[in-house]
Amino acid sequence: MCSPRLIKFMRFLALVSFFLSAALFAKAPNLVIILTDDQGYNDVGFNGCEDIPTPNIDSIAAQGKRFTDAYVTYPVCGPSRAGLLTGRYQDRFGFTTNPTMDPANPIAGIPHDEENIAEVMRKVGYKSAIIGKWHMGSHPSNHPLERGFDHFFGFLAGGHQYFPEALTLNDLSEVTEIWEWYDTRIMVDHERIDIDDYLTDELTDAANAFINEQAGGDNPFLVYLAYNAPHEPMQATEKYLSRFPDIADPRRRTYAAMVSAVDDGVGRVLETLRCNGIEEETIVVFLSDNGGSKKNASNNGPLTGFKGSLMEGGVRVPFAMQWKGVIPAGGDFTHPIISLDIMATLVGLSGVEIAPERPLDGVNLIPYLTGEVSGAPHAQLFWRKWERNGISTRAGDVKLVSEGKRQTNNYKMFNLADDIGESNNLIKQSPDQLKKLLAEIEAWNSQLKDRPFPSLGEDKWWER
Repeated sequence: MCSPRLIKFMRFLALVSFFLSAALFAKAPNLVIILTDDQGYNDVGFNGCEDIPTPNIDSIAAQGKRFTDAYVTYPVCGPSRAGLLTGRYQDRFGFTTNPTMDPANPIAGIPHDEENIAEVMRKVGYKSAIIGKWHMGSHPSNHPLERGFDHFFGFLAGGHQYFPEALTLNDLSEVTEIWEWYDTRIMVDHERIDIDDYLTDELTDAANAFINEQAGGDNPFLVYLAYNAPHEPMQATEKYLSRFPDIADPRRRTYAAMVSAVDDGVGRVLETLRCNGIEEETIVVFLSDNGGSKKNASNNGPLTGFKGSLMEGGVRVPFAMQWKGVIPAGGDFTHPIISLDIMATLVGLSGVEIAPERPLDGVNLIPYLTGEVSGAPHAQLFWRKWERNGISTRAGDVKLVSEGKRQTNNYKMFNLADDIGESNNLIKQSPDQLKKLLAEIEAWNSQLKDRPFPSLGEDKWWER
C-alpha cells in the first residue's frame, strides 16, 4: 500500500497536472481551415484578381498575413488533402493519387496507422468537424467519424452536384457509372439527408452551426470547411451569376459566381466568430487545394501550368492566415511555406505529442509570423507524382522539376525570385547545384511508398 506521504505527493502531482492541462487548453486556439477546390492563384483579390471581388477572403490577409510563396503537397485534390490533414508528405504512406470510390475497399484512404489532424487534436480535447468534401476513402472504416472527427456534413467523393434536385442517389451502392457518385445525397454524420439550398450555402450554414454550438463550450474546436467550389461541375445560382454581367465568357462567369458564393460564405463564418466573441481565440486559414484547372476557367497568372502539373501553377496556391491579437495585421510573408504547416502550427501551439515514428514534415508558423523567429521555415520542399514519375524540389529560390522520365536531360531548373513564370531554364548553367539537388531528391524519394490502392475509376468497381 502507498504511504500517506506518497499519497499526498501523488495528489499534489495530479493537481499540478490538472492546472497545467487547464492552462494549456486555455491557450490552445480554435482553428478554422477554409479550403477551396481548384481555385486559381490569381483568383483572389489579395493576389491581384480584378474581375472577381473577394472582400471577405481578402480580409483574412488584411487582418493577418498573405503568403506569396505558399504551396500544397500535390497538384490534385486527394493527395493534397491527405498531406494537409496529416501534416506529412502523403507519399510517405502511399497516398499518391485520388483513391478509388469503391465502398468495399478499406485501404483506399489514409492508413489507420497514420493520424490525421482530428485524431491528433482529440488527445488534447479538441472537438472537430469536417464540412464538405472528404475524399479520404468511402469504406465505412474510413468515414470521418471513424477517423477522429466528431461531426460530418458533406459528401465522401471528390466532387458533387451543387443543386439539390440533382442529389438523387441514396448511397454509393446505387452508382452504375463513373462520376455518378456526384449525385449522392448529403451525409450528416452517418445519415443521408435532403438539402434545399445551393450546396456552397448549405456548407457555410453547417460550419456556422458547429461554431455556434462549440463557441460556448470548454473545449477548443477545429472546423475543416472543405468547399467543393469552384471544382466542376460548373453550376451557380442566379443570385451569384447576376453579380457578373460584364464577364462575357460564360464559363468564367459561372466560375466567378462560384467563387463569389465562397466569399460570401467566408464572410458569414468570420461574422459568426465575431458574434461569438472568439476572433482572438481562433486561427483562420484560407487556401486552395491545388492550382486552378484548365477545365473551370480559372486564372493562375503569373504562374505557369495548371492543376495536375508540378510547375508553379499546379502547386502554388492563394494562402492567407489570421489570428487577431497574435499575428500582426497586414503585409506579406515571402518565404516558402506549405499546407503541411497548418497541422504543425496547431500541434506546436497545443503541445500535443506526436508519435516519434511519424514525425511531421510541417513547421509551426506562428513564431515566424510574430517575429520571434526570423528566416525561412523550410530549407527545402519536395513534390512527387509517382504514377507519372514526376518529381520536384524547391531549395531557397531555386526549383528543380521533372514532369516525368527522370533522366537528367528531362529536368528543368528555375530561379523563382526573378522568374516566377518558370520561363528561363538554368539547368546547363549550374551543374554543381543540379548534382546536389538530384542527390537530395533521390534521398527524399527513398523514404516514400508506392500506391497500395486503385486510383479513381481504375477498377470500375460499379460494374461488379
